[in-house]
Amino acid sequence: MNHLGFELTRVLIGSFDFTCCEGCQLQLANKEATLPEFLALVDIRNFREISSERLDDYDIALVEGSITRSDEIERLKAIRARAKVLVAFGTCACFGGVNSLKNRIPQEELVREVYDGKVIETMPSMRIGDIVQVDLSIPGCPVSKDEVERIMVGLVTRSAATLPKYPVCVECKQQLNTCLFDLGEICLGPITRAGCDAVCPTGKTACLGCRGPAEDINYPSFVQLVKDKELSAADMREKLSLYNGFGGYLDQEN
Repeated sequence: MNHLGFELTRVLIGSFDFTCCEGCQLQLANKEATLPEFLALVDIRNFREISSERLDDYDIALVEGSITRSDEIERLKAIRARAKVLVAFGTCACFGGVNSLKNRIPQEELVREVYDGKVIETMPSMRIGDIVQVDLSIPGCPVSKDEVERIMVGLVTRSAATLPKYPVCVECKQQLNTCLFDLGEICLGPITRAGCDAVCPTGKTACLGCRGPAEDINYPSFVQLVKDKELSAADMREKLSLYNGFGGYLDQEN
């Protein structure tokens, strides 16, 4: 038995979705060439994208999506009670994700404009960690299936399961990309946690920070960079708020 409390055999895994697009679960399901080897390490007990079987005995719970209804709170607590290890899986689970954009709008206006005044239950989007204890977080929109495989194998084999501490800029430079700031775009690569292989900047699309802040970032320097490049502070704040991963830094400006 390892330090997380489960046997080093085929680990029992349940995957669960809340308010989300389920794209992160599809990343795990669509592992293609490596899927057979991965499934040899785990025993899928509950994973709607893969199987209709529903079993409630699992060691690791992968939880995708944010929480936006009271019934989701109760369901999440039940999953947490059964799991030895709970993993916040993807940006929505880790930070609230794009669902958090609804938090800017008064509840009454949201119901009127989006739901045409119908009686529905909805509440501000919350992270998984706002409700229950999270043992491990894997950010990304969607998650990187290579990173998920590495971390899950690490859990199964009792190896260290860690995320990169450095920013996306490191991976971007490894790809020999032209800096998007030099092309007149605000890119969150200097302050966003790496691990995505800089897929967006490599495709000439600015990083929008879906993986949240890297460790020990120099946020004032980033803000100064935006000013030095004479780019829009409003656009910067809009990008920083998209996935709700930089809320603490935005609060520093208020």
